[in-house]
Amino acid sequence: MNPKEYRYSQEHEWLCPEPQGRARIGITEYALSQLGDIVFLDLPEPGSQVTQFKKMGEIETVKAVSDLFSPASGKVLERNQTVRDNPALVNEDPYGAGWLLRIELNQIAELEALMSSDQYGKFVAGLSPETSE
Repeated sequence: MNPKEYRYSQEHEWLCPEPQGRARIGITEYALSQLGDIVFLDLPEPGSQVTQFKKMGEIETVKAVSDLFSPASGKVLERNQTVRDNPALVNEDPYGAGWLLRIELNQIAELEALMSSDQYGKFVAGLSPETSE
């Protein structure tokens, strides 16, 4: 189940708004169901900038290497060191302890370009197995 307070991108990343114009970023359960078990994460360094809907890193699974896209623009404040040391945590708890980055948002208005939980649920339901791999 996708948390209601989060926002979602078509690339299957989520964003959880936090106080003071900050946000956590992660990958959705749907994406993980398609990708399989994570073995390595390449995430941007703290202090670097990420841009909405642009590549911000890579995720390596037992099946493939896939690009990660940022759901919003901002300055990277923190990488989740726990998931870098233990990538399987992303599969185990994608919306909680398995978050990837914490950023300082450049423009909160960008969140309007993301989907609500209900919208994302309908988006995922409309994906056929052939197009989602």
